[in-house]
Amino acid sequence: MSGPGGGGEEVKPPAQTAAAGEVKPGANPNYALKYKLMGHTRSVSSLEFSPSGECLATASADKTIKLWGAYDGKFDKTISGHKLGISDICWSGDSRLLCSASDDKTLKMWDAANGRCVKTLKGHTSYVFCCNFNPQSNLIVSGSFDESVRIWDVKTGNCIKTLPAHGEPVSGVHFNREGSLLVTSSYDGLCRIWDASSGQCFKTIVNPDNPPVSFVKFSPNGRYILASTLDSTIKLWDYSKGKCLKQYVGHTNTRYCIFANFSVTANKYVVSGSEDNCVYIWNLQTREVVQKLEGHTDVVLATACHPTHNIIASGSLEGDKSVRIWKSTSEAIA
Repeated sequence: MSGPGGGGEEVKPPAQTAAAGEVKPGANPNYALKYKLMGHTRSVSSLEFSPSGECLATASADKTIKLWGAYDGKFDKTISGHKLGISDICWSGDSRLLCSASDDKTLKMWDAANGRCVKTLKGHTSYVFCCNFNPQSNLIVSGSFDESVRIWDVKTGNCIKTLPAHGEPVSGVHFNREGSLLVTSSYDGLCRIWDASSGQCFKTIVNPDNPPVSFVKFSPNGRYILASTLDSTIKLWDYSKGKCLKQYVGHTNTRYCIFANFSVTANKYVVSGSEDNCVYIWNLQTREVVQKLEGHTDVVLATACHPTHNIIASGSLEGDKSVRIWKSTSEAIA
């Protein structure tokens, strides 16, 4: 253990990989457990690699954010200041600022270098559940259990727009790569696309069965959205046509808002946690489960993919509390 925040324990091979018979020969991206990071005292709710790739930020129901070395798992610092648990964190584009969304109804912006709170964003009337910087990092969008989406000015900390977005808690918010559009998701079963400057909703995506939408984000090219629903399904949508292109199944997700990701550093994959304590990796195109990462001992809520290397981070609920860093052992992935 290193310091009061806990530390990273290096895990030597052989590591947990997919169960026999679940993947096609040659299709396995060969992720293996590299580090197990202990330090959070309650559920790990969110984690994200810095855009620079140097740092992994993790957030927890224990009200803290912890920073770790992305490549060596080394504990850096604990950031605290929220009065209640944190549900989400995000990085600014220059990797200097972090924003956290908390059950204390506020968001806080932090200087990642010194851990100081730069601004507290007040206005939501219930738990703040999700947050995201725009690519220019001059705006933050947040979603709350108060059913609204707010857009904040980073420089002043003022709320510049409130969107009456949904009829149930807002589970996901994300800017596209230009920062011109926003996507939001909610327990009301809808995903909505918004013009970020006018605040006008111009597209609503509705699932036929209308299950609660637990997470949403744009694809890296901004043409599609990835949406998780509480019927153990992740869908890739062409939002301009309102058409579902791909569906990813095999994991379990009926209770929690579990993050989903695009992994694009080697082949193109979809990555998600699961309520069966595993991390699932699908081939984006074929929709096959190509690997299942086993080792967590509770629900895996949070996953993140490194911006440039074949590295995945995952975080788990109260019965586990660990953060795990997985690295691909094959450079040339079939």
